[in-house]
Formats: sequence, C-alpha cells, structure tokens
Amino acid sequence: MNNEPFELPGLRVTLDRLVYAPELPSPPSQPHSFVYFISIHNDSDRAVTIKGRKWVVTNAHDEVIVVEGDGVVGEFPRIQPGEKFSYNSRHVLDTRRAIAEGSYLGVDEQGRRVVVRIPAFEMIVPEGSGSPEMWA
Repeated sequence: MNNEPFELPGLRVTLDRLVYAPELPSPPSQPHSFVYFISIHNDSDRAVTIKGRKWVVTNAHDEVIVVEGDGVVGEFPRIQPGEKFSYNSRHVLDTRRAIAEGSYLGVDEQGRRVVVRIPAFEMIVPEGSGSPEMWA
C-alpha cells in the first residue's frame, strides 16, 4: 500500500485576509508582523483530520525559512464534508517583503494520508511604514 499523502479532491485552502500589524510585539530582528486568516474547506465526501503543517517563507533576500509543526494553532481539527476550519496566526519578517506558501497534512476517515496546499501569498510592508533603513 502506498503511504504517500495524496491531494484529496475538494479539500482546499483559502487566504481570507492578510493584515500588516506593526503594533504587535515582535523581536527586533523581525520587526514586520503580518496576521493571516486562513480557511481549510472540505468539499470532499469524507471527513479529514489535520495533523500538521509546513510553511515555506522566502524573504526579499531569497532566504528560505521552513516552519513545520503538529496540528494547527494547537488543534487537530476534524473537518466534516461541507464544513471548513478557519483560524488566524501570523508571520514575523526580517525584510519588508516575503512570500509564504505551504501545506497541511492530515488523514481521511479511512486513515489515508492527505495533503492540501496553501496557495502562495505575498506580504509587503505598506509604503511609509517603518524606518527607511528597514528596506530590503
């Protein structure tokens, strides 16, 4: 039996909103904070439980940071057919522009491993925000 995760038709991710949030605390080396709102939609015919995530963030210097972890915001959501799971979190950046993309890994109700892609989105600090020396 092939244990490679497969893309389940009808399982999809949407970026619902992206907000630059300079007021949020962040380390001095990563002064740019972006809050993202994401939904995982299950338009398939079977329930799916999300077990993990992987983000790939490429900054303005083409440096790549990979973030992997269990669950989603501390949860392992079980998404029934026709339902969605929505949440928000954030990325903190060391440059004024970056691209984020990734995937969620899960299992369907038959125990088969599934993967769903997080579409790439660009985070750009708005003009006039931050100090000029922060430009990448």
